[in-house]
Formats: sequence, structure tokens, C-alpha cells
Amino acid sequence: MAENTKQVDQEFIIKRIYVKDFSFEAPGGAQTFTNPWKPDITIDVDATDETLGENVYEVVLTLTVTVSNAGSAAFMIEVLQCGIFSCVGFTDEQCHRILHTACPNTLFPYAREAIDNMVLKGSFPALMIGPVNFEELYNEHSGKDGDLPA
Repeated sequence: MAENTKQVDQEFIIKRIYVKDFSFEAPGGAQTFTNPWKPDITIDVDATDETLGENVYEVVLTLTVTVSNAGSAAFMIEVLQCGIFSCVGFTDEQCHRILHTACPNTLFPYAREAIDNMVLKGSFPALMIGPVNFEELYNEHSGKDGDLPA
């Protein structure tokens, strides 16, 4: 007698990408532009997820950029770049990894572009944020070493 097994296909879908929140401050105003530009840049990255429904998740990538120049804050930016993703047919562990690696990798270029555009509109030199290795961050945070499976 043949076993009746149902194969569930694995499917990862990007449903929507959007900005949830965006903040730009230049607290020094015009005074900021009177000093030679030698910035000290700090970038903080965080990714969280929330279940919206069965196999549907919102992932929030938060980038916070603080730039100081000549000992005072030049500007601060925070963007919450979000996406709604569907993750079907994966184990809970696989889905968690996808939500904290593939999803932030998808959202990061959008957040980086939004930040760079706002920096230019604030009349500051372009800010080219380098890539972030979300797989490595995930492995460090979860205490797992090694390469991701192919």
C-alpha cells in the first residue's frame, strides 16, 4: 500500500516594501557648515519581525546614523524600512533565519538609498553606507558558526 504523503513546496514571497518611519535632524543648523568636514560616523542596525497572519510576517530593518563633526552633532537619521513577506513550507528555524537574513538583505538597499537621499537634501556630502552581512550577524547572535547551507 502506497503512503499518501503531501509535499509542501517552499515559497518565499516579497509582498510589499515600505518606509514605516523616517527621521532626520540637523541640530547644529547653519553652524554645522562652518567647520571643515571630517565626520565621525556611527551606524546602528537592527532587524525585528512580527507575525501578521499565517505564514505572513512584517520585518522591520532599523538603521540609525549619527554623524558628528568638530565635536558636535552634524545630523542624525533613523529609518524603519519594512517589508511584508510570506514564508511557506519552511521549518520554524528556517523561517526565522530567512526573516533575519534574506529579508534584511532585501530591505537594506532601500534603507541605504533613503538615507543617502535625505543626507543630500540636508546639504551634506553623500553618505555611502557599506554592505552589512546579515548572515554573519545572525550566526553571531544565535551562537552558530560556519557557512550557511547552499
